[in-house]
Amino acid sequence: MQDVKRIVIKGRAVPVRGNDIDTDRIIPARFLKTVVFDGLGEHSFEDDRAQLKAAGKTHPLDDARFAGARVLLVNRNFGCGASREHAPQALIRWGQGLQAIVGESFAEIFFGNCVATGVPCAVVDAATAEALLSAVEKDPALEVQVDLRTKTVTAGSASYPFSIPDGPRTQFMEGRWDSTAELLAAKDKVRATAAKIPYFNSYGS
Repeated sequence: MQDVKRIVIKGRAVPVRGNDIDTDRIIPARFLKTVVFDGLGEHSFEDDRAQLKAAGKTHPLDDARFAGARVLLVNRNFGCGASREHAPQALIRWGQGLQAIVGESFAEIFFGNCVATGVPCAVVDAATAEALLSAVEKDPALEVQVDLRTKTVTAGSASYPFSIPDGPRTQFMEGRWDSTAELLAAKDKVRATAAKIPYFNSYGS
């Protein structure tokens, strides 16, 4: 059985600079027609990547130096705009799968969708965000570690504090972030409760 706990996430990181990056940029609306999330990862930041390519530049997600990254580094108000759950679903399917995001702040609904997807969003101050972004841009092989036990993010020999609400932090560490899995694990209790509810038992017939 897959371990759903999120305690320490570590690996290389990919830096995506910019404030107010909305969900339409993370995964454009035309890719939301699918009834499943499979295949969304390859379209993460699709339009941003195409625009930079047309200008002779390379988006971090197209930069081979960041291939296989597990941690996404961002700036302020990441995930604003439309409340589409497809945004974090696309990110966990990009490459080998992004497993944590570190940034200055996150849009509330995006943050909630990340919790439901098993992706911790660690909040750091502006100076820390800049230090992390710059460090990874300078050395793409640098390992970044997000530790929910100590609420610290480490990049090489440097370590910084981050904040995350206690509720989601506990859910991640105990593996209780997946509400569907929680229901399935308690299916016997759900059935027992449903059996006592009149309208599940031919009420009024």
